[in-house]
Amino acid sequence: MLASRGPVVEVDRGELENILKRACRMDVVAFKPGNVSLWSAGHDMCAEDFLASAEVAVPALSTPGQGCGARIRSAVSATMDQVGCNTNLGIILLLAPLAAAAQRYAGGSLRRGLRDILDDLTVDDADACFEAIRIANPAGLGRTEQADVHAPAKIDLRAAMCLAAERDLIARQYTDAYGAVFELGVPTLVRYRERWRSLAWAATQCYFDMLTTWPDSHVERKHGRGAAEALSEQGAVVASALKACENPRSLLGELRRLDRDLKAQAINPGTSADLTVASVAVLLLLERL
Repeated sequence: MLASRGPVVEVDRGELENILKRACRMDVVAFKPGNVSLWSAGHDMCAEDFLASAEVAVPALSTPGQGCGARIRSAVSATMDQVGCNTNLGIILLLAPLAAAAQRYAGGSLRRGLRDILDDLTVDDADACFEAIRIANPAGLGRTEQADVHAPAKIDLRAAMCLAAERDLIARQYTDAYGAVFELGVPTLVRYRERWRSLAWAATQCYFDMLTTWPDSHVERKHGRGAAEALSEQGAVVASALKACENPRSLLGELRRLDRDLKAQAINPGTSADLTVASVAVLLLLERL
């Protein structure tokens, strides 16, 4: 973890883009059953769509001096222009504050800097973010009276995320400075990368730890709470087996079967995957800083 004091380490835009692209690439390199990867296409998308999305979204996320809302809107617009579908809204929502924190607070505590970025979010950030969500048009998007993305924002972006935090794990990260990422995701990546000598397989374990700790918000929006909870229970069996094995490739057969089953039911645990990408990004940022 970063020391709270010490020499400033400059992270320029090029370095930041490289780190974020590495994290986004891990989204398709790691085997995360139910999600699109180099191992398996699905949901009318393929790995190349996600890689192309990262190529255009990351520069928008890394623009110095831009607010989080503007970064989110630019990244989503660029993605839709490039691939014509919503491949990465959750990733963008998570990476925008991290990118701003890395640029604004290089050399200090990344999480403390992130807290400051989140505290400074404005109504304009909310307006831009709402526009981005409308552009992406994610599945299961509902309406709320206090912070309806279909109407002009009345409250700042963090306050809007607080209203959604109980039903959306990505929104919850805005309320607790990415608790799932810093307290579960990064330690899991560190532990299993060291054990298996592979960041990709460590990301698979991180994905299952996210999936089994919290019912996946994307699955819940599309298929209901019961389906999300059942998937968490199903994933717990695989997660335990992974943790017990010396070589995760020995479970490829089990992972492939689960992947086929989930995609046959149009179940995509996208929130767990997005949190895994954010965890990889934080790990890489911490190591650079």
